[in-house]
Amino acid sequence: QVQLVESGGGLVQAGGSLRLSCAASGILFDINAMGWYRQTPGKQRELVAAIWSGGFKHYPDSVKGRFTISRDNAKNTVYLQMNNLKPEDTANYYCNFNLAGGMNYWGKGTLVTVSS
Repeated sequence: QVQLVESGGGLVQAGGSLRLSCAASGILFDINAMGWYRQTPGKQRELVAAIWSGGFKHYPDSVKGRFTISRDNAKNTVYLQMNNLKPEDTANYYCNFNLAGGMNYWGKGTLVTVSS
């Protein structure tokens, strides 16, 4: 049974920083990519950062230059460093592991609240 557990969310003032972690337990083979998504009520889940097995990273313009994704393959853990946070970054943040063959695993989310 694969489980992903996020941590590191919380309340922070605008301009502050948070570091999210996502640790995967269970048997994981051929991880194609790891990613972080966020979602607010009434909106679709959106990608905020992704890192592929070869090391390529992708960020949407909304977070580019402020968010950094990294990983520790030995620990099956992915991180999201978020700097210069803005109120519009407030959301539930979810991690995702995408395996070769199309399997996807999701965490249950961690809430990030940025106050103005």
